[in-house]
Amino acid sequence: MTDNLPDAKPQRNTKPRTTRQDRRRWLRTALLAGGVLGAALSGYLPLAYAQKKRLRPPGALDEKDLLGSCIKCGQCVQVCPVQAIKLADLVDGFGVGVPYIDPRQQACDFSCDAVQCILACPTGSLAYIKPAFLPMRVGAPLVGKPILKAKEKDAEPTLNLKERMGVARLARPEACLATQGKGFKGQARGADFKGRMRYMDVDRWKPILVADHPYDVKECNLCVSECPIGGAISIETLTTVDGKTQRQPVVHEPCVGCGVCEMVCPTESASIVIEAREVWKA
Repeated sequence: MTDNLPDAKPQRNTKPRTTRQDRRRWLRTALLAGGVLGAALSGYLPLAYAQKKRLRPPGALDEKDLLGSCIKCGQCVQVCPVQAIKLADLVDGFGVGVPYIDPRQQACDFSCDAVQCILACPTGSLAYIKPAFLPMRVGAPLVGKPILKAKEKDAEPTLNLKERMGVARLARPEACLATQGKGFKGQARGADFKGRMRYMDVDRWKPILVADHPYDVKECNLCVSECPIGGAISIETLTTVDGKTQRQPVVHEPCVGCGVCEMVCPTESASIVIEAREVWKA
C-alpha cells in the first residue's frame, strides 16, 4: 500500500539569484570606482592646466599675486575694444575666472591707446606701477616706455606700460615664409578668422576683422608691419652656420609680448609665438 504523501516541492535553483546579486555587486563596485576616479581627475585636471602659462593682460601682477588679488569681476573684459581678454574656466582650478589672452585667436593690439583694462581694474591686479612691496622679476621691466606706432604723430607717443606681458619667439623658423624667401598674398588667417585689429590706414579708432584686410607683399613681413610697438621686431639678414644668408624675423628688447605677431602669422601653426610671462634675456 502506497502512502498518499503530498508531492514534494521542487527545490529552488538559487544560481540565477546569486548571479544577479553578483552582477549588481560588480556594477556597484564599478560605479564607485568610476566615481572615485572622476573625483580624482576633477582635482588633477586643474592642477595639470595650472602648469600651462597663461598670457595675462597688460600690467598683470606676477601669477601668485594676480590669483590672490583678482576678484574675477570681468571689468577688463568689458572695456577691451578687440575682446582679447577672456575669463578662465573651471579647468584652471584656482585660476578660474581670472583674465587671460589667447593671442593666436585674438591678440591685444592696444587699440584703446591707454590700456583701458588697467584703468578698469578695481583691485590693482592690473597696474601701471606695482606697489613697492611687489618687485618686478629680473628681465620683466621694459627699458623705456614702449612707443605705440598708432601714436607716433601724437605729442605723447608712448604707451604707459612698464612691464612686458611676455616675449615673442620664432618657434618654427623652417616654416616662416620670410625665412623661406617667400611673400604672402591673401587673408592672413583665412576668410573665417574672427580676430580683429586696428589698421591705421583704415580707421585709428575702429578695429576691423583681419579677414577684411588682405595682404600682398613680396616678402612676408606681417609680424613686423602689424606689430603695434615701435622697434619690437624686424626682418634682418642673418648668416647661418653653413655660411648661407637668410632673411628672418628678429625680436628686440621693446617687445611687450602683446601677441599680434602670433595672431597674424599666416602659417599653420604660427611660426612666431608668445612665451607668456617670459622675461627679456639679452
